Amino acid sequence: MTSRHTNLQTSPETSWHVITQNGIIRSFVASRKKYLFFKRCFDVFFSSLVILLLMSWLLPLVALAIKLDSRGPVFFRQKRIGRNGRSFMCIKFRTMIQNKEADERPAEVNDDRITKTGKILRRINIDELPQFLNVFAGQMSVVGPRPHMLADCIRFSFVIHSYQFRSLMRPGITGWAQVNGFHGPTSDYESISLRYYWDAQYVRKANLWLDLRITGVTILQMLQNIKTLFTGRSKKITETQRPELSE
Repeated sequence: MTSRHTNLQTSPETSWHVITQNGIIRSFVASRKKYLFFKRCFDVFFSSLVILLLMSWLLPLVALAIKLDSRGPVFFRQKRIGRNGRSFMCIKFRTMIQNKEADERPAEVNDDRITKTGKILRRINIDELPQFLNVFAGQMSVVGPRPHMLADCIRFSFVIHSYQFRSLMRPGITGWAQVNGFHGPTSDYESISLRYYWDAQYVRKANLWLDLRITGVTILQMLQNIKTLFTGRSKKITETQRPELSE
């Protein structure tokens, strides 16, 4: 076992932060200054629109549904790992019953902790809507690799040694992996590897046009999920085809 893995085990939060603080970050930022500036402008503009035009009236309705369905707060806050390994409090609508495992065990397929309202919110991706507050605050981006809990970051880095590479970008509400169908639980090597493939490809190739494409596909997928909820007919919308692991 390498010394890096030993450090991750003995002092995980410190190690994750220190490992990512190196010349790679400075070089990456220097080579992407123009793009990162316009990306931040897009984040502020888009998140402002969502907060003012959508959340302003939808939030009270969702809050009422959550309160009527189960006891507990409207929002769920959890520490996630962001850009360059820095932690932040990620916010979303609460979709599960209150429990002590919330900060340790992520939701699973057919998880009995998920409430009736939570199932609907998750199905149409409305549960992530409050994360636009994180975007506006500069902790997240509209598009980027999804933020994980520290425990998951450490676990995935044992499987893929370069996993921290994805933290060069701010985590996103949606990403290249998500529009290609990779979301939810990651319980095996293939699902972790394929999701990382798309995250790494995004970090390497990120540009404003790609961000707009991913945002557009995400909106179409969300509308399709809402349509499916009411009609029962589904149509899968993806940005590209899945790659082979060897690519």
